[in-house]
Amino acid sequence: MQQHAWPELPAFAEWEGTFNTLHMWTQIVGKIRLALSPRLNHSWGCVLYATARGLTTSPIPCGNHTFSIDFDWVAHELRIEKSDGESRAFPLEPMTVSDFYRKLMNTLHDLDMEVHIFTRPVEVVEAVRFENDTQHASYDAEAVGRLWQALSQVDRVFKTFRARFIGKASPVQFYWGAFDLAAARFSGRTAPLHPGGMPNCADWVMQEAYSHEVASAGFWPGAGLGEAAFYAYAYPEPAGYGSRPIQPAAAFYSDTLREFILPYAAVRKSEDPDRTLLQFLHTTYSSAAELASWDRAALERDLSRT
Repeated sequence: MQQHAWPELPAFAEWEGTFNTLHMWTQIVGKIRLALSPRLNHSWGCVLYATARGLTTSPIPCGNHTFSIDFDWVAHELRIEKSDGESRAFPLEPMTVSDFYRKLMNTLHDLDMEVHIFTRPVEVVEAVRFENDTQHASYDAEAVGRLWQALSQVDRVFKTFRARFIGKASPVQFYWGAFDLAAARFSGRTAPLHPGGMPNCADWVMQEAYSHEVASAGFWPGAGLGEAAFYAYAYPEPAGYGSRPIQPAAAFYSDTLREFILPYAAVRKSEDPDRTLLQFLHTTYSSAAELASWDRAALERDLSRT
């Protein structure tokens, strides 16, 4: 893969306002899917998925119909498409979270779809209800476009990594709570009760999400770290996990986060970004699996046969 396919991302401080606004917009859309879709294990039933142009809910059931909501970050519009052939769209441009919320809900009503969501954001400390949020109103289309180009590359490589595992594993999916693209592998064994503690998120949600032993990896665009980065962790974390050598050399273990971190810039600037990211994904997973004695022969694909 040519290096230029991995875009340079602006310093997080330069587009933090747009990130905070976009985070709330994706939470609104995600909560609509959550309200109407069957509950799947580990909250997999409410996530978003990458498309060739942005993110989608995939089809959501609503009465005898289905509909989808798509963020198109090429044309910068939000599209709602219904299984009876009706559709609506409106531009993605600077607007408050409250305006976005009302515009989307009014559009669904216009399509004869009624949905009610819990309007308080999750996994954020300052949780202003969507209908009252007039603070977040930024939309830098160039920054969003670059973010999407990065997410597109990450999604592609994560899917390559996902295909190398035949045990229980999540799809590559976008979690709107923390605004990260992630993929998880499971050993098949149950895990100790998770302590919870995520801001504005019920403990039972985290306990169900981490009900089974897991090695997870994902991509953050910058919130909390100050720069875009990849992460990897294990739950429960086996003894010695943080001190294991991993690749590439730019990766490190954060004692504060209890996760391995690899800056996005280190991947983008490498001679082979795909290989660099796959090194990180494989070595962090291998460390967790070896230390926790996973049955790797039963869980991993024999690459010599593909």
